Amino acid sequence: MIEKETTLPVIITGRVVHGKGLGRTVGMPTANLLVSKGELPKVGVYATRVTVEEKVYLAVTNIGNRPTVDEMPDTTVETYIMDFERDIYGEMLTLEVCAFLRPIQKFSNLREVQEQVEKDIQRAKEMLTNQQ
Repeated sequence: MIEKETTLPVIITGRVVHGKGLGRTVGMPTANLLVSKGELPKVGVYATRVTVEEKVYLAVTNIGNRPTVDEMPDTTVETYIMDFERDIYGEMLTLEVCAFLRPIQKFSNLREVQEQVEKDIQRAKEMLTNQQ
């Protein structure tokens, strides 16, 4: 996949696949998207909107690697969908990447990740609500 500076918003479509399930252990499950080879924005954490079965949800998406949980250099697309609690494995999602929140960073443990993601969620809500 090509990652580069991209003008936002960017639309990404992908199928939800199983990940490691670590987000679920701290109450923040993510939808891991298998995206076709193509262009992605630069690695980082983004405020996003996700369309699931024609309904739009606010979300926070990590595009890139996951230095806190593994050393794999692979680029992943993982989305925490706000106010959402359904099993959507195998479903196709459309992701609108709206705004860059922060670069990817390594934390000491999953609790620190959870704390940062909670801050990301609040910031994304503010940004996305003001864009409507």
